[in-house]
Amino acid sequence: MSINPLLVSLRSNLSIALTSSFLRRPNREIIVDDRRSYRGKELLVAGMHIADLIESRSSSQTIGLLIPTSGAMGIAAYGTWLAGRTAVPLNYLLDEPTLNYVVQDCGCDLLLASRKLVEHLGFVPKCGKIVYLEDLDFRKAPSPRTPRATPPSELAVVLYTSGTSGKPKGVMLTHKNLLSNAIQMHEHVGVRADDVFLGVLPQFHSFGLTALTLVPMLFGCKVVYSARFVPKKIVELMQKHRPSIYVAIPSMYNALMTVKSAVPEDFSSLRLAISGGEPLPADVRTRFREKFDIPIVEGYGLTETAPVTHVLLPEDDRAGTVGRPVPRLEQIVVDPATDQILPPNTDGELRMRGPNIMRGYLGLHEESSNAFDDRGFFRTGDMAQIDEDGFLRITGRIKEMMIVGGENVFPREIEEVLNAHPSVHDSGVIGLQDPMRGEVPIAFVEPAEDQQPDPEELVRWCRDNLPGYKVPRRVVVIGALPRNPTGKIMRRLLRPELDKIEA
Repeated sequence: MSINPLLVSLRSNLSIALTSSFLRRPNREIIVDDRRSYRGKELLVAGMHIADLIESRSSSQTIGLLIPTSGAMGIAAYGTWLAGRTAVPLNYLLDEPTLNYVVQDCGCDLLLASRKLVEHLGFVPKCGKIVYLEDLDFRKAPSPRTPRATPPSELAVVLYTSGTSGKPKGVMLTHKNLLSNAIQMHEHVGVRADDVFLGVLPQFHSFGLTALTLVPMLFGCKVVYSARFVPKKIVELMQKHRPSIYVAIPSMYNALMTVKSAVPEDFSSLRLAISGGEPLPADVRTRFREKFDIPIVEGYGLTETAPVTHVLLPEDDRAGTVGRPVPRLEQIVVDPATDQILPPNTDGELRMRGPNIMRGYLGLHEESSNAFDDRGFFRTGDMAQIDEDGFLRITGRIKEMMIVGGENVFPREIEEVLNAHPSVHDSGVIGLQDPMRGEVPIAFVEPAEDQQPDPEELVRWCRDNLPGYKVPRRVVVIGALPRNPTGKIMRRLLRPELDKIEA
């Protein structure tokens, strides 16, 4: 499939690129969600209606979008760009004070929302004006318009990160960032016109926005959305729509294996099963392939990188890595203490530079400046290794690294061992200050279904499979590990649990 030349034009932006895509495919079914399907011409007209609404009701540059995973989110974002504004997809899983903080911080005076979603939240976010999509009449003709010549360097979206500490930060991504990343992903994984994506990730998440919304709309593929992740329903959607690309987080792949009626044939249409958002446990990868005969490949990226930077392709036999970088992305690993570039297969901080890297954090000038080094490379905060062939292996977060008796220890390597035990569903490891060894690992485990993990047995399990200094000093069984809205374990929230035990 050839790339639309508008996408690589120096004057292109998302409103131009999407309008061109919809005009070229007016009758193609591009989106299917829980309520209906959308063809190219229906997306075009609906987006124009949204642009009319924004121009008549809003004077702010930013427009808040509080919409569940559906075709409506893509339409609302497209209409926002047609009106020359910046879209702010809002995380509807945030608590009321945090969501209100984000609305205030981004400066939007208009919220486009789903009434059913707001009713489900149980509160109405504080914003100057809220328009519910259910109240709009899309049957009349919208005002004729051509896409605005918005410079590609202008902001397209502000995506708020859940962060590891403090309040959420608004990541500023330009039209060039998002278009570049869509093209990078298109080239790297070989997206085809006949591909069918199955989308379960929320569209306020960077992967849900770029990979599962922009890529299908820009290249005319088909995407099937489910607003809620229900394992049995996902299997039914696999059976009905026969997707070729499925993108999910590790816990979702783990949950699919609990569907007793699921068989390999249900997944046989997949040519790419991509896992992202957090490291893929080796145990999940192995069991999913054994059960369904489908290899899960790992991807990597951050909100700040728009987000896709790496995807391990099925033909690359490098399990445990996240693959090579997408086209036009540079990667280096440096010693975080000296900034010196390190040789292959050496642990250091991963840094990246490319057209998909964010402009900075909204209203946070010092943090934006500190996010880049003197070479212009973005500091990811992730520790990693790059081998001689360019394959990347993520080893941990700098902030989560423990120093045990002078040795660097990352939570992930201990968690991998714990997760392989049949009584453990998932685990999280943090460091406890120790006067003799500096720090010692403490493990929290979430039981597997119908299991009662024995902490002493798990310590012995780790002793049999890890060097002595990596063995947890203590294992704590916890009902449910704290997770962020996309299912990633929030290790920092285990600290209060540890403080309770210590008290």
